[in-house]
Amino acid sequence: MAPTGKVKAYELQSKSKPDLAKQLQELKTELLSLRVQKIASPSASKLTRISTVRKSIARVLTVTNQKARQNLREYYKNKKYLPLDLRVKKTRAIRRRLTRHEQSLKTEKQRKRDIHFPTRNTLLRHERAKRYHHRSFCGFID
Repeated sequence: MAPTGKVKAYELQSKSKPDLAKQLQELKTELLSLRVQKIASPSASKLTRISTVRKSIARVLTVTNQKARQNLREYYKNKKYLPLDLRVKKTRAIRRRLTRHEQSLKTEKQRKRDIHFPTRNTLLRHERAKRYHHRSFCGFID
């Protein structure tokens, strides 16, 4: 039989996969026997014990799933594609959005246009200078 105390998740983390499977089997057999006892003689202590055993089973299953997912993450770490359940969820719109790199790309036509017809900053500079001098004459700037 499994220990009568509650199973702690941090203790399960250090156990190996076969140990976890063995503990899970023990907990399931204990749950089965408790359910039989409940029918034979219903007592409050057995009912509370059933709930703790069920929770312990859930903890063991959670830890095994976490370990399996962690192993999968390690396996797919340097691969080109990730399985869908290991990818980041975010939202559908964000997942379909262009990446930063894709946004920064320009077509060949646009590249040529930028080279041959650069934006004329001289006009902007003259406008700024005119405004500055106008303000200085009006007494805004000392």
